[in-house]
Amino acid sequence: MTRESNLEYIVISGARENNLRNVSLKIPKRKITIFTGVSGSGKSSIVFDTIAAESTRLLNENFSMFVRNFLPRVPQPDTDGIENLSMSVIVDQKRLGGGSHSTMGTITDISPILRLLFSRTGRPQIGQAYMFSFNDPQGMCPECNGLGRRLGVELSKALDMSKSLRQGAIQLPDYKVDGWEWNMIVQSGEFDLDKKLSDYSEQELEELLYAKARKVEMDFAGKAMNITVEGVIEKFTNKYIRQDLKTKSERTQRAVAPFISEGSCSACRGARLSQAALSCRINGFNIAEMSSMEVGQLIRVIHEIDDPVAAPIVKALTERLQHLVDIGLEYLTLNRETDTLSGGESQRVKMVKHLSGSLVDVTYIFDEPSVGLHPRDVHRLNELLQKLRDKGNTVIVVEHDPDVIKVADHIVDVGPHAGSRGGTIVYEGSYEGLLETDTLTGTHMKRPLQLKQDCRHPSGKLSIKNATLHNLRDVSVDIPTGILTVVTGVAGSGKSTLINEIFLSQHTDAIVIDQSAIGVSTRSNPATYTGIMDDVRKAFASANKVNQGLFSFNSKGACENCQGLGVVYTDLAFLDSVKLPCEVCGGRRFKEEVLEYKLDGKSIAEVLEMTVEQALEFFQLKEVVRKLKALRDVGLNYIKLGQPLSSLSGGECQRIKLASELHKKGSIYVMDEPTTGLHMSDIGHLLEIMNRLVDAGNTVIVIEHNLEVISQADWIIDMGPDGGSKGGQVIFEGTPSLIVYAEQSITGRYLK
Repeated sequence: MTRESNLEYIVISGARENNLRNVSLKIPKRKITIFTGVSGSGKSSIVFDTIAAESTRLLNENFSMFVRNFLPRVPQPDTDGIENLSMSVIVDQKRLGGGSHSTMGTITDISPILRLLFSRTGRPQIGQAYMFSFNDPQGMCPECNGLGRRLGVELSKALDMSKSLRQGAIQLPDYKVDGWEWNMIVQSGEFDLDKKLSDYSEQELEELLYAKARKVEMDFAGKAMNITVEGVIEKFTNKYIRQDLKTKSERTQRAVAPFISEGSCSACRGARLSQAALSCRINGFNIAEMSSMEVGQLIRVIHEIDDPVAAPIVKALTERLQHLVDIGLEYLTLNRETDTLSGGESQRVKMVKHLSGSLVDVTYIFDEPSVGLHPRDVHRLNELLQKLRDKGNTVIVVEHDPDVIKVADHIVDVGPHAGSRGGTIVYEGSYEGLLETDTLTGTHMKRPLQLKQDCRHPSGKLSIKNATLHNLRDVSVDIPTGILTVVTGVAGSGKSTLINEIFLSQHTDAIVIDQSAIGVSTRSNPATYTGIMDDVRKAFASANKVNQGLFSFNSKGACENCQGLGVVYTDLAFLDSVKLPCEVCGGRRFKEEVLEYKLDGKSIAEVLEMTVEQALEFFQLKEVVRKLKALRDVGLNYIKLGQPLSSLSGGECQRIKLASELHKKGSIYVMDEPTTGLHMSDIGHLLEIMNRLVDAGNTVIVIEHNLEVISQADWIIDMGPDGGSKGGQVIFEGTPSLIVYAEQSITGRYLK
């Protein structure tokens, strides 16, 4: 092949990261290449640990030494060479943090354009765009500093409206009947002590609760004294909320805490902005009202602005909002805080950001972009990937969803299995070619969907009554017990609100298996999390007749140089600290003498280096084997026992939780999209586990978009009909064979 035609490919030779076995590969540029294969086969090792890592490393080398010290250090990947790389943009599923000041509008750069629109065409005109920002001192509400929320008194707990003052209507700690504060209210002579608070007029209540401080002459023990009197709530607020409560004694904190709650700011009513900003309107709406509209509705409102001054701003605004609609996020609002978005939503928001950018000839790398998407919305995702490609970019996607795999220009199937039995390329070529292969991916792509016919009968029901949280519209639904129920519906239809918020608040004892991170510390790993480590330490201790604390890198056995971390952090004052492997233990975490103790010929460090699969062959201990089998059953036979939990993906975290909860009986299990990160061939294993849980007498509730899981449910609850304000209703309840006839059900249409 000529040098010129070779430039049209990213060329990798001899890649050996993690489990890769000398992989050499050519990835076409300016095309969509999809990497597929079972979890742990080595897809991510090629895409993230080799291509993305090298691209990032080379890019970082262009910065000055000063800037480079602030950037994470990316080691050179273990490979013979990579050629023809371009800058890579990684769009992963890490949730967007950002705290309360980061919203959907700020992260997608849509809010700054909206602020500009109001500064130019809003009436009355109040000044520059920054006057409309809740992150700017000029624009924020002075009462809550732009948070929209503030601490206040929980009135329902502070007052018993059915009692009079003499009966103790004021429940706050300082107002016991006949106490000092109570006597001051009596002495002021302004209130009827025997009238129920519910019978007070609005003015009397206002006076009792919120009167500002004033001097009143009172008679104490025959002497006239001037005493400062203020409303009950006003005084409590000044004393415990406007001053930092942490400065009070612990006893006081405990006494007043039940009466304090965070609520909407009374000045801006949660809008976060100054009164001046809120007074400025376009076509009757202020900026806070527009920011709280769903994107789909906001586009229509923006289209109606016909001021010629606003024309270019309106064009830019509708273009960006349309991207959000195109990717299926029309149910979100611009004021939605970013840390409340799911992993899948976070990823799609990041995609929108890049679509609006003007970089071309970039390599875009996506990590399972179909996560959290209903089959109906997958075509929208595919269109976005194609748009990025057609702008002249190279698009690389790690994906398990058959409908996404279909749009690939080029497919790389990694396998044949996971861990040490993977790490090779089993297929490269077109989608049609993949269907003719007998790889795990090729075989499972051809399998037709079978709807479950023989459904179990419920043993009872758990009812949800008149739920109205977020977009739920007075939803009442029965969740059957003792069977497998799948809750489905398009993104934003209300599934998560119904189960994760309403149902779980009523059933706090349910076992929740979601994708949130577990044990972010580098000291926790699969062996410690599942409890295998305790048995392993005992086995090592009894085989060598020594203390079992020696076999813990958090205890006596820890290497003294790195305190059992395996790495040493060097602090560079104001720069990022640098992490280097420990020179004394070589990253093995233990003291040298501990490594001399063996169990069946292996040291403790060698045991922690084993994958679940290798450990199953090595161990005979009944309890350890049971826990290892549970990890294997959830498709994690490729992870190492000593791998830090912080390095696992969301889907892997979820499956490790599932493995450690499998032995409980008579419980309610709630799983949130458990197929995340799972290859088609592993979904069968997952269904076996769910069925085993149900057969053991448990109730299993799964929130899921995957058609194979939905088709195997005993009972389906379908939410919809669409997302956001168009959702929030139960549109179908019944068995898989019946949902295909439900006209309103989008899920039914795709199962058909």
